[in-house]
Amino acid sequence: MVRAWYHDGADNEHQSEPHMLYPGQYLTLQELIKETGIEYFQFEADTIDSNSEYAKLREARGYKNEDRLEINREKLPNYDEKMKMFYAEHIHADEEIRFICEGSGYFDLRSRNDKWIRIEVVKDDLVIVPAGTYHRFTLDSSEYIKVRRLFTDEPAWTPIKRPEADSHPTRIKYLQDMGVVTY
Repeated sequence: MVRAWYHDGADNEHQSEPHMLYPGQYLTLQELIKETGIEYFQFEADTIDSNSEYAKLREARGYKNEDRLEINREKLPNYDEKMKMFYAEHIHADEEIRFICEGSGYFDLRSRNDKWIRIEVVKDDLVIVPAGTYHRFTLDSSEYIKVRRLFTDEPAWTPIKRPEADSHPTRIKYLQDMGVVTY
């Protein structure tokens, strides 16, 4: 089951640390959904290709394409540069779907009130980050993760950073959907 907590805001320290407030302020899955709009599913990674519920989710959401990414120093070219890019706060015009096949890491998502929430993702977790959600990703201290990235069209990963993302139509729609702003 996914674990989530409010981030301590100490971005000057190593990003792979848990960064929990003291005392920790954990969120239930329902609170996490309310604060970020994220969707969470759990499937067995070892049998994912024969899992009918996973296949139904892919079909219902139109996830026709996928790629696989293994992140560690040996497997990912330009590791330090890529990790810096993944950790830069950004949004996407489409939802971001990640299924964790092995390893672990952290997704940080901005809450409705613009506070960072850290989500620990581990093997068997599938997260859907809504389009327009400010987020970032980093590995935990294990420095290893293997993921499937799902797409409705051809695989693409186009980050939109602040401040230009603040006025992007996808961001405005996300804020409306979350009940933060009305137009």
